[in-house]
This record gives sequence, structure tokens and C-alpha cells, in this order.
Amino acid sequence: MASTEVSPRRSVWRFVLVVAITNFFADMTYEGARGVTGDFLGHLGASGTIVGIVAGGGELAGYVVRILSGVIADRTGQYWMEIWAGYAINLLCVPALALARAWPAAAGLMIGERLGRGIRRPAMSSLLSRAGGELGSGKVFGINHALDSIGGAMGPLIVAMVLVRRGSFRAGFGILLIPAVAAFVCLAAAGAASRGATVRPVLRASRSPIRFPRLFWIYAIGGALFAAGYADFALIAYHLGQTGIASPAMISVLYAIAMVLAALSAPALGFVLDRMGMVAIAIAIAVGAAATPMVFLGSGLAVGFGVAIWGIATAIQDSLLVALVANVTPEQNRSTAYGVFDLFYGVAWMAGSAALGVLYDHFVWGLVALSVGLQAAAMAVFWTSERMAGSNHAKPA
Repeated sequence: MASTEVSPRRSVWRFVLVVAITNFFADMTYEGARGVTGDFLGHLGASGTIVGIVAGGGELAGYVVRILSGVIADRTGQYWMEIWAGYAINLLCVPALALARAWPAAAGLMIGERLGRGIRRPAMSSLLSRAGGELGSGKVFGINHALDSIGGAMGPLIVAMVLVRRGSFRAGFGILLIPAVAAFVCLAAAGAASRGATVRPVLRASRSPIRFPRLFWIYAIGGALFAAGYADFALIAYHLGQTGIASPAMISVLYAIAMVLAALSAPALGFVLDRMGMVAIAIAIAVGAAATPMVFLGSGLAVGFGVAIWGIATAIQDSLLVALVANVTPEQNRSTAYGVFDLFYGVAWMAGSAALGVLYDHFVWGLVALSVGLQAAAMAVFWTSERMAGSNHAKPA
């Protein structure tokens, strides 16, 4: 008997869960490092401006490459080739930080890690969006973000324990090779699970014209404004280390707390997105905007609260925005859509991070004003899109 085109929901759920477990270990690896890379760069002699440029440059590289990898995935159908290559670069750059002896080498590995994540992200997001078409986009991306955020919380805690026991950044980076290997094992299982679900990458290579609805471009503008105003944790870690507010181990613990809150908030915000639309985006942006003044102008508990709500706002980037894109773009060009969206996002992140880094070195109040102002503008754009969503938003721009 010929196999049917549509797989049972159970098979789709299996694929979603195995991918989420893969990302649990992947995030444990690279988020474990990201909690202290800003402080590590400062330890190697970098300035706040350099930290901002490196953080933004890494995101720019990771987001710009997505438009190319997204187009290639849609045109060739070789989703898993890109996914494997991306995970390999993304994860292996992290333990290699243990070998860095100067900030340019560390900066190169940090950018390489973001580049690898960018290569694999559109293809994997496209496969998850196919599962979302059957199970609900907000639900699928929310669950994925919840599990990878739990991994993203455990990684920094592991690094913090190593820093306390060994007092060495290099030992902290080296231990992260273990979850990297576990991620590769789970990735192989995810590939096997995809063959039994509707998300399997045996799609006809897309040859349709690449056109997106007007609402997609409004989402891209709103996402870019949010990205430009969202302070990277590398700059936050640098600030905490340079001012002596927190030790390297405590910085890693604070990052872990942020990731726990991201894990808890992502499914809830995904649920709200599926039912109430832009209310979820508005709540997350408003909460995230309050983080910058608390972190960069506060002290003591205020800084801790600021880092915590910074973590909640990461749900916008990693689950809500990808779900929005899935809701307004055609399936056959969805990887390309993610690539285009991420190009806007990455360029804005680079520009914003560089500006925030320069302002940090010269005028911290200016950093806060720019960050809050850009996020307020992003909120206004998404509120505007809510009104448009009630009209005919399927019309291409």
C-alpha cells in the first residue's frame, strides 16, 4: 500500500519534540558560552565598543547568511545538508574558545558560532513551520523555544560551577564539548523522525516567484527596530564585569536565570499569540524595554531584575517573530522568507549593537534612551500591523 502524504499528528509531535531536545543540548552549548563571552573579551583587553561591534557583527553574519541559506534550501530542497553544516559550525566554535589567547581570536570564534546558527536556522524553522501548520505555529515554536531555553539555562550554570571550582574561562568553555556531542546524536534522531512526518524534506524544489504579503514587510520593519534597540547580553556581561557588579560565575548564573524565564514565558506568549495576536508582542516588547535602564543604570537587585526581564523578552526573537512569519508567508518560499526577515533583523542588530557599544563607552544615559526609544517604535509598528491583519493581508507588496 502506498504511504499517505499526510502523517499522523503523533509522528509530527515526535519530530517537534526530538528537534526541541536537539536544541536543548545545542543551546546548552552556545548559551553556556554566551553568558560570559562579553566578560571574557574584556578579560582579553577589549573595550565596550569592541564588545558591541563583535556582538553585533556576529549577529549580522548569522542573519545575513540566512537569506542565502534560506533561498538555497527552498530552491534545492537540501534542508538537512544545511542543517548539519550549520550545527557543526555553530557548536564546535564554542569549545574552541578554550584555545583563544587574544580577543581577536575569541571574536572570530564568537562570530563563527553565530554564522553556523544562521546557516541552519531557516531550513530548520521551515520544517518546524510545516509542523506548525498542523499543530499550531505558536505552540510548536513556543515548545521548541521552551526546551532550548531550559538548555540555555543549564549551560551557564554548568559554566558557573566550573568557574567557581577552576577559576578558568578556558575550563568553562572546554566542558561544553559534552553537550555539543549530545546535540549531534539527537540531530541524527531528528532526521530519522522527519521521515515519518509531514515535515520530511522530500519537497519539490520551489520555483515559484518570491513575493511576500505587505504584512510580512511590516513585521520585518518592526523586528528590525526591536533588534536595533535590544542590548546584547555580551554588552551586559561586559558592563557587569567592568563595574564589578558581578563576578564571572555570577554573570553566568544571572544569564541562566534569564534563560529559565525565557523558557517559562515562551509557551505562554506563543499561546497568547495564537489567540490574541499582537497583544503577545506588545507585552514582551514593553517588558523588554524596561530591562535596559535597570541593567545599565541600576545596582544590586535592580540589575538582577533587569537581566531577568531581558530574558523574558528573548521570546520575541526566538519564538514569536518566527511564528508571525510562518503565519503570513507561503510554505514553498518560507525558508526564503525567514532569510529575508533575518537579513533586516541582523543588519539592524549590528547597527544597534555598535551604537550601544559606543554610547556605553561615552554616555550610558544615551544608550538607555536609544534602546528604549527604538523598542517603543517597534511596539508602534506591530500595533499598526494588528489593524492591517484584519484586512486582506495576503496581497503581495
